[in-house]
Amino acid sequence: MDKQQKREIITKRIAQELADGDIVNLGIGMPTMVGDYVPEEIDITLQSENGFLGLGPAPEEGKEDKDLGNAGGQPVTIKPGGSFFDSATSFAIIRGGHVDVTVLGALQVDEKGNLANWMIPGKLVPGMGGAMDLVVGAQQVIVASEHTIKGNPKILKECDLPLTAKEEVNLIVTEMGVIEVTDKGLVLKEINPEFTVAEVQEATEAELTISDQLKEMKVE
Repeated sequence: MDKQQKREIITKRIAQELADGDIVNLGIGMPTMVGDYVPEEIDITLQSENGFLGLGPAPEEGKEDKDLGNAGGQPVTIKPGGSFFDSATSFAIIRGGHVDVTVLGALQVDEKGNLANWMIPGKLVPGMGGAMDLVVGAQQVIVASEHTIKGNPKILKECDLPLTAKEEVNLIVTEMGVIEVTDKGLVLKEINPEFTVAEVQEATEAELTISDQLKEMKVE
């Protein structure tokens, strides 16, 4: 399974979590792909922290508008009825709890729902951006992440990188399965049929509780 296949599995599965009417913020990188897989019958509104509501799909090549970009600087379109506003208003929406779901990438996530996704010590980074506001302000926080990096687990007993937020993650979706963060630890709810439970646990530093109703992850 190559990197692109993993990303497709992860983002397609996350799209199934979105409900009609949701206001959704998709983080930079892999999370932006989630919007490509939302079922046609589900109407969501995409929010971008640099001041948009109603983001549409990526523009066709050659039809980009230099004045329309998301928080990651990628060209976007705006759906009919979409709106523009300043950053203060955008963060009032986020901090006021008006975003239903945010999807973010992760460097690390742990069994308590702590998230580290912005900094590796010793490396130059532009800053945390709006991630800390989104993780605290959104009603549901979903982490989109490959299960390991260079063979090392990304789902840990305890994060050792600088945290974005503490105990705010609700759901972790990787190419191997769907893991819910609970007050009793991590629960494996769905598993990619290409893997065994033993393989998922071996790739996870934190201890997993296996749901009594473990389902096959829908990866198509």
